[in-house]
Amino acid sequence: MKHLKTLFTLLILTANISAAAQEQYVGWLASFNTFKVSAKWSVHTDVQWRSNHQWQHTQTIFIRPGINYHLKKNMILTAGVGLFHNRRTLQTISGYVNEKRIWQQYLVTHPAGSAVVAHRFRAEQRFIPKSVIQNNKLVNNGTLFAQRFRYFIRAVQPLQLQKKFIKGWFAGVQNEVFLNMGDNNALNNKIFDQNRLYLSMGYRLAAKADLEMGYLNQYIVGSKKTFSNIHAFQTAVYLRL
Repeated sequence: MKHLKTLFTLLILTANISAAAQEQYVGWLASFNTFKVSAKWSVHTDVQWRSNHQWQHTQTIFIRPGINYHLKKNMILTAGVGLFHNRRTLQTISGYVNEKRIWQQYLVTHPAGSAVVAHRFRAEQRFIPKSVIQNNKLVNNGTLFAQRFRYFIRAVQPLQLQKKFIKGWFAGVQNEVFLNMGDNNALNNKIFDQNRLYLSMGYRLAAKADLEMGYLNQYIVGSKKTFSNIHAFQTAVYLRL
């Protein structure tokens, strides 16, 4: 219950600071998958599509595979890579650039009453393309290196009382904080990067498959005193095979 109170407090804080931000309305589609290959090892795949403001065109497509090592039933270590195909605009010129990442994470879950709470600690090493305009097109002019730490907390509450939750409706609430590490000149020159707060409703189709829809508030701090408040409507599939 303490974790749920913390998440709802973050929801109220986000609502208060979003009033002066640049507002955007976008759509996200996501597939989060885990494929067991042995008692201790599994493969992670995370594939997502995101639109730009008002669903005008594709903003981002990415794939983020990884290898999981299951320390215990409720503890997982993961290492992986990622390729992000992002739309970027300089002045009035738009184009797509590719960002590559290496990432590591630790995930632990535990019960909280009838809910299940997950904590995720992730480190990212980012290789961000430097874009310049040539002949009215965006071209890559080298790469900037940046690092980021992410902490994620998520609670899933079944809406039916079951000894073991294998089918039915559930509610989800989560929050994730992004912090820049090391030299942040390639980013916003700040430690705090962004916050993502997410509320959802879902249906567990089977013990290893969930379908979920919800609202995600993404608060991003830019350089100087700029910031954005993105309202994302997300549909996600979770598979644990």
